[in-house]
Order: sequence, then structure tokens, then C-alpha cells
Amino acid sequence: MKNTNNQKTALVTGGNRGIGRAIVQSLASKGYKVILACRDIEEGLQVSRDIKGDVSVVQIELSTPKILAKQIRKIDANFPQIDILVNNAGVCEERNFSTLSTSDLMYSMQVNALSVYELIQFFANNMSQRGYGRIVNVSSGWGTFYEGLCGPTAYSISKATLNAITKVAAQNYSSVVKINAMCPGWVRTRMGSNAATKPPEQAAETVIWLATLNEDGPSGKIFRDKKPINW
Repeated sequence: MKNTNNQKTALVTGGNRGIGRAIVQSLASKGYKVILACRDIEEGLQVSRDIKGDVSVVQIELSTPKILAKQIRKIDANFPQIDILVNNAGVCEERNFSTLSTSDLMYSMQVNALSVYELIQFFANNMSQRGYGRIVNVSSGWGTFYEGLCGPTAYSISKATLNAITKVAAQNYSSVVKINAMCPGWVRTRMGSNAATKPPEQAAETVIWLATLNEDGPSGKIFRDKKPINW
């Protein structure tokens, strides 16, 4: 379904819960066409019924490269103008270095970083050709060397890779495609637990800001609460 007016289209991975759902809700309320991408299509459809606005649901499986490649092509066929890409979906493996298997590390790398690489590469190329694009990667301070990579092993390593992908990708595209990362902080989600200090809606504010940057906005940086932090 091609956009025939000036309405911009956003693709949000992991849009069925937590921060992702708050992102979808906010973008839809601002008049964007939102594609909610998630693993569980039925759950995504249920969520979409509770959101006011133009929301479509697609299935996406970030953990399996061959399936993901097919799903990306299908999304592009049905929604050929993605203006905004929010890479929100992720996993957090809790085991530390001494007990973490290589296969579990690679699973986190695939979901948190390598799938994002593939999504950026495909959609940023299209954005560059059209002369507009905004890409936001939901990362973590635990993936920064500045904060000591102090999170769970697979999470920190994969998010550090995601941060590197963000910086390198931004260097490879012109300023019409702005690519940034953000650290949401400790958020009340299934991953963050109910003890967390920040609601998903507050965390989503920085994502929305980066997803709707003006032409003179930043690219190739990482933010927390709309303020840049060190890598």
C-alpha cells in the first residue's frame, strides 16, 4: 500500500509491548502511518486494535536471517515507502561470561545487532534514494565503553555492536538519512521489571524526538533523555 500523500510511514520492531508499544502509540497519535512489527502476529493485531490511528501489523523474526530477509522484502512490497525505522526489539540474556555459551551469545548478537544491520542496510538505501530517512536504534548505556560494558555479557557485547553499527552506518549515508541510537534507561517493561523508575511513555519520548528530527538534527550519536552520551 503506497503512500499517496505526505503522511510519513514508520516501521517499529517489537511494537507490541513496552517501549515499542509506546512508540507506536505516540507516532500514530501524531498522524504517522505506523507498521507494528513483532514476532507474535496475533498479539500485534490485538495491540493495534487498542491504538487510535493508522496502524498495520506485520510479522518479523529477527533471530533467523533467512526468514528475516524474506520478511523484509515482503514489508517493502506492501509498504514501499518506509520513512522512519525504529529498531526497538531486543533480548537480554542474563548469564555472565563464565557460563554464557557461544550459541547464546550469537543469538543475542543476531537479534540485537545483526538483524538491525540488515534492516538499516535495506531501508537506508531506499531512504537515501528518496532523500529522507530517520533511523533510531534502541540501545543501552551498558553497550558503551564509557560506562564500562557493565551489563550482562551477551547484552553488553551485542549492544556495543549495535552502537558501532549506528556510528558506522551514519558515516556511510548522507545527512538526509539520520541514524542515531538511544539509551532508554531503566524502564518498567518485561525486561526492566516493575521496579524500574521510568514508564515506557517517558522512554519513548527520546525515540520520537530522534524519529522526527529536522534537517539540521544530529546523526551518528547516542542519546539518553534527549542529551548525548559518550560511547
